[in-house]
Amino acid sequence: MTTRRAVLAAAATAVLIAAAAGAEAAYPERPITLVVPYGAGGATDIAARNMTAVTPKYIPVPILVVNKTGAGGATGTAFVANAPGDGYTMMVARVGSHTVNPAMKANLPYTIDDFRYVGVFEINPVVCATSPSSGIDSMEALIAAVRANPGKITYSSSGVGSMLHLAGVLVLDAFGVENATQMVTHLPFRGGGEAARQVVAGNATFICTNSSALMGHIQSGALKPLMVTTKERLEGVDAPTAAELGKPELEVLVGWSGIAGPKDLVDEAYDAWVGWLGQITKDAEFQERMGALGSIVVSMSPEESVKFIRHQYEVFRALVDKLGMRVE
Repeated sequence: MTTRRAVLAAAATAVLIAAAAGAEAAYPERPITLVVPYGAGGATDIAARNMTAVTPKYIPVPILVVNKTGAGGATGTAFVANAPGDGYTMMVARVGSHTVNPAMKANLPYTIDDFRYVGVFEINPVVCATSPSSGIDSMEALIAAVRANPGKITYSSSGVGSMLHLAGVLVLDAFGVENATQMVTHLPFRGGGEAARQVVAGNATFICTNSSALMGHIQSGALKPLMVTTKERLEGVDAPTAAELGKPELEVLVGWSGIAGPKDLVDEAYDAWVGWLGQITKDAEFQERMGALGSIVVSMSPEESVKFIRHQYEVFRALVDKLGMRVE
């Protein structure tokens, strides 16, 4: 009888230990940090905060958005690449951090292969804009100003190696400005929001960045849009498309946002995020929030996302080489 009781007690203990182990392994069981590698008010930050506005409907723990800025997005991105793969440190991967930065910088502390990608959830076009006080009211006027004032016209960006950094030069090159990197002066700031505010304040002549970061300034009249990179005109932005201006090749300039974790992100967290992102991208409130900013909500699978990101990297790497913008 004593032996039987001992066996039953041991079995019960084993069950309790297994249950406890299972409870410990459950994901998520505490708040998740979502790193934004750029400053407040930029396209990446806006995407993250619009997402976390609806995540309580689908994710059972708080999502804490943390801005880790520096080095054109490299600081926060490297932080996530080196974080534990337990799913409690994730990030909003962005066109600048995961395609332009790797394409431009030879000594970047990470590669695009250092991440496990959950999915791309947003595409947004690029808008070039300037302050009404600049007296520049069209792309033609901007190009004329650049040619008439070599090195004196400035453009702002969210840092060296950001999509904004490349976009300013790429646009001028497409419009026939030779030696574009020498014809304008690049002013890097800590995030797209700050870069936009510097143009509003008249401290930089123009900016080419994602519609989401500029829409509020455009609607208030603080910025004058000059061009959009969509195939068709963008609602709420009174500006011609690149194709209308005879530069359809500029349609390659689009921003995107996705969710990624470290390369060794555990399957449990990965699968959970794939499911959550599928729900979030179908959420009517999220779609309305993003649509109001000119952004297009998409729902790319992890496989589609990796293919898309690699293609963008290859395109931007070729452009960087063409324009001589490689940073050693």
